[in-house]
Parts: sequence; C-alpha cells; structure tokens
Amino acid sequence: MLASERTTLAAQNDTMRRENAALVARVAELERRLGLNSSNSSKPPSSDGLSKKPPRTRSLRERSKKPAGGQKGHPGKTLCAVDNPDHTVDHLPANCANCAEPLPQRSGSDYDARQVFDLPQPQPLVVTEHRAHWCRCTACGSVTKGAFPEGVSAPVQYGDRITAIVVYLSAFQFLPLDRLATLMIDLFGVNLSRATIETMSRRAGERLLSFADVVRQLVLLAPVKHFDETGFRIVKTLKWLHIAATGWLTYYRIGADRGDMLSDVSGIVVHDHWQPYFTMPGVEHALCNAHHLRELQALSEIEQEDWSRPMQTLLRRACHVEHLCRDKQQAPDQRLIDLITRRYDAIVASGITFHEGLPALTQKLKKDGTPRAGRPKRRVGHNLAKRLGDHKEAVLHFLTNPDVPFTNNQAERDGRMMKLKQKISGCFRSLQGAKDFTLIRTLIGTAKKQGWGVIQSLMRDPNDLIKELRTV
Repeated sequence: MLASERTTLAAQNDTMRRENAALVARVAELERRLGLNSSNSSKPPSSDGLSKKPPRTRSLRERSKKPAGGQKGHPGKTLCAVDNPDHTVDHLPANCANCAEPLPQRSGSDYDARQVFDLPQPQPLVVTEHRAHWCRCTACGSVTKGAFPEGVSAPVQYGDRITAIVVYLSAFQFLPLDRLATLMIDLFGVNLSRATIETMSRRAGERLLSFADVVRQLVLLAPVKHFDETGFRIVKTLKWLHIAATGWLTYYRIGADRGDMLSDVSGIVVHDHWQPYFTMPGVEHALCNAHHLRELQALSEIEQEDWSRPMQTLLRRACHVEHLCRDKQQAPDQRLIDLITRRYDAIVASGITFHEGLPALTQKLKKDGTPRAGRPKRRVGHNLAKRLGDHKEAVLHFLTNPDVPFTNNQAERDGRMMKLKQKISGCFRSLQGAKDFTLIRTLIGTAKKQGWGVIQSLMRDPNDLIKELRTV
C-alpha cells in the first residue's frame, strides 16, 4: 500500500517538476518579449508606443569641435532674389513724412525692393487637338490618313503631365484615391474618378515593364547587392514583397511566399541572415550587423549575458576601423584584421561555453512521452552565438571588402516606404494593382538614386531612361 502511494506521489512530483520547468521557461520568454523594443530588436519605432523611447545606439565616432548646423563651404539653399521678376508693384508714398504735403505719384530710380515668391493661380487645362488629315495622292488617286502621335489613342483623354502628377501623388506621396481626387479638384479643377486614377496607374505599370526588367538584370549583375523581404497584404491574403537594391538601383517584385527567391544571382548578397538566402547557389554572403547589434543589446539588457557586451563593442570598433579606412581610401591593416578576428573567435567561444554550461531546456514531447525529432531547443543567446560562429566570414565581410557595407540598411531603407503604403491603404484590392505599384516604385526608387526628377521620369520614355542608367 505504502509502496503504491510512494510510486504515485513520485510520478506526480515528476510531472509537477516538468510542468514547473515549462512554466518558468514560458514566463522567461514572455518577459523577454515585453523587454523588446526598436533599439534591441527588429521591431519598428512605431511599436514603442507613446512612452519615452529608448536611447538609440550611438556612433563610435568622437564628437568633433565643429559647430552645429551647416559647415563652412556647404552649399546653402537660401531663397535668392532674381534679376527679372515676373511682376512689379510700385508703392509710392502719398504724403511727405515731414510736412504732410502731397507727393507726386511718379516712380524713380531710388527705391528698396523686396521679392515675394508664390505659386501662380490655378489655370484651366490646356487642350491640344490633334487632327489627322486625309490626303489624296495626285499620282494614283488613293487617300492616306495622317498618323496620330503615339499615346494619343482616344477621342478625348488626359495628357502625360497630368497622368504623371496623379501617379506621383498616388505611388510616391501615398495619397488615398478619394483624397487624391479631392486634391486634383481643389488645385487644378480636374474632376477625376477612382476608376480613371486606377487606369492611369495601370498604364504607367505597363509602360515600365521593360524598365523594371532592365533594373532587375543590372541588380543581379552588380558585384554587391542588398536583399530583403517584407509581408504585403493583397486581397486580404499575405504575399511577400521582395527587395533587391544597390546604391544606384532599386527593384521590387511580388512573391507568393517568403522563400520565392530570385534566380541567377551572382556576386555578394547582403542580407539579414534569413536561412533561405544561404540556399542560393554560387553567391557570397555578407550579414547585416545592425541586426546583430540589436540582438546583442537585447541579450545584454534582458538576459544579461556577459559575452554580449564585448561582442557589441568589438563589432562597433570594427565598423569604426572600416569607416576610418574608407575615409582615408586605404585597406585595413591585415594585423588589425587578424587581431579583430582572434578577439571575435574568443568572444563567440565564451558565449557558446556559457550556454553549454546552462541546464538544457525542456524539449517538446510526443503524445507517447518520447522526445520529438529534430534539433534540440536552444536559448536565443545560444542561437546567436552559434550563428556568429558558423558565419564568421559573412559577419566580418565588410573588413576584407571595401564594397561591402557594415549593414543591410540599403534594402531596409528601400522597404520602409512600402510599409508606410501598407499602413495607409491596409492592403491592395487586386494582385495586378500591387504589381503595377511595384513597377512604379521601381522607377521612383531608382530615379531618386540616379538624381532624376520623379515627375519628369514618369513622363519620359522608359527606353530613354534605360540608356541613362548608372550602376557605379
């Protein structure tokens, strides 16, 4: 009897121990999630709420003695007077300021001038009528009709400039359709329907297909390119927006899933260590160290792991070394690279040793009580230490190749505006509309990097833009 009760109590005690360990681990994970913010994770700053935001990671560059603001020799953008104003208004005094006698109302050469820059009054639309005439041949008597210009295909239609402005306001300034229509009425007196605005975007997307294809090919051929991806809701379903970019080019495309990677990629790919990127054949990898610094910051603040702070300091100092060498246009000294690498290996080894000395995490069990197949569950810090060790060359690639940056901020910046579009519109109502938007944004993102005017680029022939593309 006592032996049976003892066995039962022992089994209950063992079950309670396992449940307690699981609950402790779950509480620790929930507390860790509560401690995450934009400075120690990939969460956006908007998720920090209205409370005082955490301090940002500061640069290792020392404070200079230069005063704040524009420096000497910096080209200013002050409003300057023009020699030939469009309008001149003369203000003549009516009476003498001394004796109050009336003064002659004649303008002279002695005056002070002040110029006011303002927008002109909205003008009615300029209507151009194209007439294709029929002409009879005097030799054979046949009649031939003149050709309308390319793009003039309807009896009545809007021109390239108004189309470019509408597409600019929709795809660049992210105005919702109703507000865009209201703006066009208030500023230009043009009454556009939602369907007309959508048709303008559709035609712009069609025109830019060849341009986007050339940009894609140039990005794939670039020696260093940046990749990223983000969720994109289309017709209430989750799709993925894939970003491929360089310092001169930006290419967007819609993928059915997150792992829908570009093919025929070569050179060096800078990314955020998402595992499918490592399945790309024939490429070298460079990892985003901004992600590493934020993860190390979380380990230092929340888990308080001793190895994370030295790794943070080392990566920042390595970045500082790379910046100094780039400013001096010289390669880092090999002895310094070897010193950083040895220190890197030592910190990674200490992190792995620390986690291997901790009690193993409770593994998930099958219904029959046996452990599930697969890699044993590890702590967040253990995973990070293993990643830094397994991909050391990719983490420190920026030290050995001056063309490789310390972060993947290029792709992050190119994706930021797309997330803003999602916040405003919620989702796209059609897959075709989303594809047209990515084509237009490919032009806009590339035009900004090339130094082209956005509205002017939307009006120009895509083939002419292709000829002017710069890649270095």
